[in-house]
Amino acid sequence: MKHFIITLCLLSQLAVAQSKPALQTGAEQTNLYLPSLRGKRVGMVVNQTSVIGRRHLVDSLKSLGMTIKTIFAPEHGFRGQASAGDKIADSRDPRTGISIISLYGKNVRPTPQQLDSLDVVLFDIQDVGVRFYTYISTLHYVMEACAGVNKPLIVLDRPNPNGHYVDGPVLDPKFKSFVGMHPIPIVHGLTVGELARMINGEGWLAGSKNCPLTVIPVKGYTHQTAYDLPVSPSPNLPNRQAILLYPSLCLFEGTVVSVGRGTDKQFQVIGSPNPKNGSFQFTPVDKPGAVNPPNEGQVCYGLDLTKTDARKQGFTLKYVIDFYNKAADKDKFILGTNFIDKLYGSDQLRLQLKAGVSEADIRKSWQPALDAYKTIRKKYLLYP
Repeated sequence: MKHFIITLCLLSQLAVAQSKPALQTGAEQTNLYLPSLRGKRVGMVVNQTSVIGRRHLVDSLKSLGMTIKTIFAPEHGFRGQASAGDKIADSRDPRTGISIISLYGKNVRPTPQQLDSLDVVLFDIQDVGVRFYTYISTLHYVMEACAGVNKPLIVLDRPNPNGHYVDGPVLDPKFKSFVGMHPIPIVHGLTVGELARMINGEGWLAGSKNCPLTVIPVKGYTHQTAYDLPVSPSPNLPNRQAILLYPSLCLFEGTVVSVGRGTDKQFQVIGSPNPKNGSFQFTPVDKPGAVNPPNEGQVCYGLDLTKTDARKQGFTLKYVIDFYNKAADKDKFILGTNFIDKLYGSDQLRLQLKAGVSEADIRKSWQPALDAYKTIRKKYLLYP
């Protein structure tokens, strides 16, 4: 009888597991978008994350007889190997011979002439759900270009690995830049498809134009679904831990503190030559994907966050505040370009650090705008 009960339990668990739909990205559901591509001249905004299984989407669509005319490449390039901030040149894909047009060089958006030879544009890039991650800036400019010439855009949606919460200050439009284009919080809680709907719906495109938009949703996904990315989204976000810590640690990019670029623990360690930061030590070196990293060749003292429960912790300012308070020269802690203002979305963090404001009080200062954003966000959600 005992074995019979155990067998029934196992069968019941198997039935429950089988009843849950397997997660399928937008790209994997070819039956939903191939009819819109057949016989059309297709442009694709893609990079190394644009895959179906282990095969690149470009290769998959070509094998299915689609006519791929142009590849548009975002920051880090088509194959995702360029360092952050490196300008990408136009080129040609040696594997397929398709022309590659950079959207992270002299142009950030497709030109009307480049779109004129296309019938439809396909966007499929894995995002990480953070305002200053520039793939969503590329999305904005592609939508704007398509809206300008009434060219249809299909977004193949993918899960947001930081989509389980919403937090942080909402961007002040006065601080709009390529690392922050929309009045959304640092952790915005949207997939690329949902954000595209918001950009359209809130009239954020130039001239309040509307992009002819179709979103192919992810099947079997909710915002609480934990998702491990099958492909690294960029050279310095190598794993799940780095992606979860990224919202909190990227603010250090506007300071003298290293976030581990030039090591094998990018966005999982923080430190500077100041021994007061902590006992953990690392030395950044020049390497592919991290050319001339901050504090190159210097021993950095700080913290190893590889074992931190980053998903439970969420977005926090505690690391920035702690390192600022320990800085030997607080006037030199923040880099003179005030890049931290662009990352944060306003000058408030810089001013509040100098004033000694606590994290709790900093959070109170952004809460009203965050609450208003959460109300707007509900209108554009595709997933529970």
